Amino acid sequence: MAMMLDESEASDAELIGRAKGGDRGAFGKLLERHYDFVYRAAYRWCGRKADAEDIAQEVCVRLGKAIRDYRGGGAFTTWLYTMTMNAARDMIRKTARETVKTEAYGVHALISGEAPAESEDPAEALWAAVRQLPDKQRDAVMLVYGEGLSHAAAAEAMAISETTVSWHIHEAKKRLKTVMRSAGEV
Repeated sequence: MAMMLDESEASDAELIGRAKGGDRGAFGKLLERHYDFVYRAAYRWCGRKADAEDIAQEVCVRLGKAIRDYRGGGAFTTWLYTMTMNAARDMIRKTARETVKTEAYGVHALISGEAPAESEDPAEALWAAVRQLPDKQRDAVMLVYGEGLSHAAAAEAMAISETTVSWHIHEAKKRLKTVMRSAGEV
């Protein structure tokens, strides 16, 4: 008689296969296993807890629709990270559009009140600067330094070559060095 694995012992591949077949329990276990990863990646992108929670929830919804399309060619976490990056970009674009509308009507001053206090944490200042980099540079830095991926894994997530990832990181370091020096952080 074949031995049945407990869901907590099932591999990602097994859970994915079962989730593709409509097993809600397997899908729930997969979400539970990877939610912290998604939230952490989202937080690095946006730097705000509430926004990171919104992005993570959006990824959970998208994953429910997209799990059947997962082919398994690369690591599940790489695919999941790409989905998280796309959700974060969508939120950033949406937020930018909403901010423009708000400022156009002069409501921004009424809502925002005082400006938030500047963070005294140099690491947070650096990540805030990273979030201001051009898209490809920001993506490369987030994947390699924020998530600890290799240049090859980052290239797969970004759908570009490994040497291009290296170039984006090189350019980002130059830009960050300039920004941090002008801010008095370096």
